Amino acid sequence: MRKSPKIGLVSLGCAKNLVDAQRLTSVLIAMGYEIENEYSKCDAVIVNTCGFIGPAVEESMQAIGEALNYSRKVIVTGCLGARAKVILDKYPQVAAVYGPGMRATVIRGIVSLVGTPDPSAAQSVNPSGILLTPPHYAYLKIAEGCRHHCSFCIIPSLRGPLRSRFSDAIYNEASDLVRRGVKELLVIAQDSSDYGMDLKKNKTSLSALLRQLSELKRWIRVHYVYPSDEADRVVDLMGEGLVLPYLDVPFQHVNPTILRSMKRPGNIEKTLRSIEKWRSVCPDIAIRSTFIAGFPGETEEQFNELLDFIKEAKLDRVGCFPYSDVDGATANTYLNPVDEQIREERAARLMELQAKISYDKLEARVGKEYQVLIDYVSDDGVAVGRSKYESPDIDGVISIPNTKDVQVGDLVKAVITGHDEHDMEASLVEKTTGSISFIKK
Repeated sequence: MRKSPKIGLVSLGCAKNLVDAQRLTSVLIAMGYEIENEYSKCDAVIVNTCGFIGPAVEESMQAIGEALNYSRKVIVTGCLGARAKVILDKYPQVAAVYGPGMRATVIRGIVSLVGTPDPSAAQSVNPSGILLTPPHYAYLKIAEGCRHHCSFCIIPSLRGPLRSRFSDAIYNEASDLVRRGVKELLVIAQDSSDYGMDLKKNKTSLSALLRQLSELKRWIRVHYVYPSDEADRVVDLMGEGLVLPYLDVPFQHVNPTILRSMKRPGNIEKTLRSIEKWRSVCPDIAIRSTFIAGFPGETEEQFNELLDFIKEAKLDRVGCFPYSDVDGATANTYLNPVDEQIREERAARLMELQAKISYDKLEARVGKEYQVLIDYVSDDGVAVGRSKYESPDIDGVISIPNTKDVQVGDLVKAVITGHDEHDMEASLVEKTTGSISFIKK
């Protein structure tokens, strides 16, 4: 039996990219390749890149350079791979460059570089594939690509138009994940609220899919729901207790002129009405959003409108990013670019304001009991997890000291005892039986 080639894989960027890496890893393991964490022991390395904004491109380029320090056989894929010239100009020695969604092509590249494993090394892989997340939660990608053409974004050119998966395939994947012990399903797409709009046969929608997934009796958390009638229907499901009361809706801005420049709908009055409606339907909803500060042409007055909105809307979680040119995006050509230092300063001002709002929001949770899904347990017995209001990696966490017999993936009940602007501390009440419930307290 010949030795199985060892493959290293690093994945950068968003959760959607992570899902691509999981699928690629699943195929490699099924074929008999070994996945190796140490570059020095690898026969080849795959770098799954992000190429959305400048800092992401820089991080991806650094990762490629690091891989090349250890291996001459490096394959680059992912979003930055769609801009092969950028990579090859700096690293002409890479073995191959492929864009996103080219899993079969990447596999052929690996085969050409290091050969195939002995057939006896082939392994059985679950239908839902290998998870690169902890085993108790998983991302469920329901669509690829995007039908929007926001002026600051190049996702449609990188990943193509909207391509929704059939609901039966999604449900079967989710069912397999549940059988494996997954307790939280994180539904993702570039715009989840667009799900199903491209399906001429088997017509469906995000809300219909979520209602179907709710039969699995697990936490269902939805990311990237754009303001729309479909968003309203998703909030209705939250009000019914079928979906976690957590709405991740990227507003980006509220000034009508800036939104038109961004090629996005909305204005401050309409957005505030939507938020009021969502909170009336589901009073315990947590709303998360992202914003861009310093978009080309943004005046101080327009930015102050955004600050006024933040004060009035009192969103639960907010991310704000200084505008960054994206190679190939329409906004790069806009007149009156905002000075980079002003962009940074505006983003910092917004986040400073939001920190005060977040502090007050978390103060209101002190003394209340929540079900907490444990993500990590330290050697000294501190369990770290999340409630229905927090998503992994992007939101705050809940730390529970002095835990005994609590393990990663457990569901516990805990009372919030303290907090800062983003994270909380709690005291353990009890472990649960493992059943999922929404504790509305």
